[in-house]
Amino acid sequence: QKELTGYLKNMIDVKKSVYEQVVYDSEIEHEFADELEKNSEVKVFAKLPGWFEVPTPLGSYNPDWAVVIEEDGNEKIYFVVETKGTMYTNDLRSPEAGKIACGKAHFEAIRASRSPAEFVVAEKFNDVIIHVKSDS
Repeated sequence: QKELTGYLKNMIDVKKSVYEQVVYDSEIEHEFADELEKNSEVKVFAKLPGWFEVPTPLGSYNPDWAVVIEEDGNEKIYFVVETKGTMYTNDLRSPEAGKIACGKAHFEAIRASRSPAEFVVAEKFNDVIIHVKSDS
């Protein structure tokens, strides 16, 4: 129910998101949002707001995206995606890499108990699609 705010220079117009525009924090996020918008398998996506936090022992963690993908005619896969410029956690700052590891463990735990949510670290949208196809 909160209003989405951003600067005109860091917003992209979209139709598949829960908002008419998506605020992005980096060029990687801009390209990722554009790929989400253009991919026919993506049904809806959202750039998660700052208040969406996962508590971790290292402090609050805010994943980047929630994405619903249709596969084989079923809207069955829900992802929380962390977009980074690298797929290698050794390249990330230590606290950030730790929070990402905690976020992954969090979503694995709720997936096992009651939710189809799955956590993916991706440089580009194709990394998510590869992950989807490997789970099929």
